Amino acid sequence: MWMLYALLSAAAASLVAIFGKIGVKGVDSTLATAIRAGVMFLLMTLAAASLKKLPEITAVPGKVLFWIILSGTAGAVSWFFYFLALKTGPATGTAALDRLSAVFVVILAALFLGEKLTVSHAAGAALLTAGAILLVR
Repeated sequence: MWMLYALLSAAAASLVAIFGKIGVKGVDSTLATAIRAGVMFLLMTLAAASLKKLPEITAVPGKVLFWIILSGTAGAVSWFFYFLALKTGPATGTAALDRLSAVFVVILAALFLGEKLTVSHAAGAALLTAGAILLVR
């Protein structure tokens, strides 16, 4: 099931580039990112409320909350640079380079999470890198 969710995520993420590129015309990229973050906050809060998950926030351990906050910070920094790249460059190249995050995850997961770096992971990361280079050119 996780693969279906990941593919749905990728499909939605492709629309971020298209809608973002159209939306960033004539507006500062930082402001566009802030608007996007606000919309995401509202939608995710509504989703959590409709699924009756909001009361569970008090049960989240401090250490877990710390890592979630760091993740949110990294996401905000990513969005900031993503919209800046969309403002100044092509959607195709921006999305291709942004998807190199998968290559970084392979490396960082091996270093910090103890995930195995297999030959197939290395080959996949190399192919993703080659694909990004081809899309940028």
